[in-house]
Amino acid sequence: MGQGRQEKVVTSLPGAVSEEIGALLAPVDAELERRYPGDPATRQPVHTAYVPADVFTAGTVRSWGDAALAALDAHAPDPASLAAVLGLPDDLAEPVHSRVCAKLAREPVEDLRIDFEDGYGRRPDDEEDRAAARAARIVAETSADGTAAPCTGIRVKSLEAPVRGRAIRTLDVFLTGLMEHGGLPAGLVLTLPKVTYPEQVTAMVRLLEAFETAHGLRPGRLRFEIQIETSQAVLGADGTATVARLIHAAEGRATGLHYGTYDYSAGLGVAAAHQAADHPAADHAKAVMQVAAAGTGVRVCDGSTNVLPVGDTAQVHHAWQVHHRLVRRALARAYYQGWDMHPGQLVTRYAAVFGFFREGFTQAAARLAAYAGRAGGDVLDEPATARALAGHLLRGLDCGALDTAEVDRATGLTRADLERFAGRRDT
Repeated sequence: MGQGRQEKVVTSLPGAVSEEIGALLAPVDAELERRYPGDPATRQPVHTAYVPADVFTAGTVRSWGDAALAALDAHAPDPASLAAVLGLPDDLAEPVHSRVCAKLAREPVEDLRIDFEDGYGRRPDDEEDRAAARAARIVAETSADGTAAPCTGIRVKSLEAPVRGRAIRTLDVFLTGLMEHGGLPAGLVLTLPKVTYPEQVTAMVRLLEAFETAHGLRPGRLRFEIQIETSQAVLGADGTATVARLIHAAEGRATGLHYGTYDYSAGLGVAAAHQAADHPAADHAKAVMQVAAAGTGVRVCDGSTNVLPVGDTAQVHHAWQVHHRLVRRALARAYYQGWDMHPGQLVTRYAAVFGFFREGFTQAAARLAAYAGRAGGDVLDEPATARALAGHLLRGLDCGALDTAEVDRATGLTRADLERFAGRRDT
C-alpha cells in the first residue's frame, strides 16, 4: 500500500550552509588526501632477504634459490613430508609443495637488501667505497639482464653522529654508481636503520633531494624504508607515538616500516633467550607501527628469527617449524612482509605464505563475488570488508599462491576489478 506514492521532499537548511561546511572542511580534505592517500597499487614483497655487502654477488639470488631447493630435497623431498613437518592440511600438501618448488626455481627472492650496516660492520673507508661501487655495478647488470630480485637495494648505516658521514658517502657512491651504469632500476629500494628522531628522516629526505637535483631526476623519485629498531622510534620523550611523526617527516617518500626484532628487544632489556618476533614487546611495537601506517601507503614489515635451518634434519625441521609458525602468525596480524636471513628460510616463508592465501581463497572469492553481484549469502559484507577480500586475492596473485585463471573462475572478476574493490591508488 502506498508504494507508488511520490513522497514530498522538504529541507530546512539554506544552500549556503553546505557551502560553509565545505569551506570549513576543505583544509581537512586536503590534509587527509596528502597524509592518507591509501594503499599504492604496487606489489608488496612477501619478504626481504638481507645479504652482507661483502658476500653479495651477481649470483646471490640464484644461489639462495638453489640452496633452498637443496634443503627441501634433503629434508622434505615430497608433499607428505613437508606437510608432516609443518602441520599442513592434507588438501594443501601438494599445491603448497609444488608451488614452493616452482617459486624457488622461478623467483626465489622477491626483495633483496645489500647490507652495509650490522651485517657488514665497520670497515676501512676505501674498502666500503669499493664495496658500494661494486654493489651498484652488480645491481645495474642484474637489473638489465633480468636476474635481479624484483626489488633490490641497500641498507646504509644510520644517520647517528658516529657513522653519519659513512652512511652519506655509501649512499652517494651506490646511487652515483647506478647512474653511471645506466640509471636507477625500477625496483630500487633504500633502507634507513636505527631511526630515533623525525629529524633523521628529514635529513634523509634532504639527502635524496640533493641527489635528485644533482642528476636532474624527477622530485620524489628516490624513496626509502624506515627501520623501527629503537624505543624512541615508537614512543617519544613527550609521550607521543614517534613512528607516526617519522612517516610524515618523510614527506611522502617513506615506503615501509621495518621492525628490527633484536635491536628493539635488546633496547628494552629483553633477555637474549626471549628476543623473538612474538614477544609482547614486539607485538606492541608492531601494533603501534600498524596503526600509524594505516592509510598512509606505508607498509609494515615484520622482523626476523635467528633460529636458522642448519645442521641435521631434526635441527632443520625445528627451525622450519619456528619460522613457519612466526610467518603464519604475522600474516594473521596483517604483517605481509618479513625478514629472511638464510636461504633455508625461503622454504618456510613460501610454504606459510602460500598456505595462508590458499586457505582463505575459497571463502574470500565467494564473499567478494556475492558482494560484487549483490547476491547476499550467509555473511553481510561492507565496502571495507570487500577491500580486505580483494586485497587478499591480489596478494595471493602477486606472490604466486593463486593463479589468475582460478581467481577469475571463482569471482567472475578481472584484475582491474580487484584493484578497484581494493581501493588501491596509482603511484
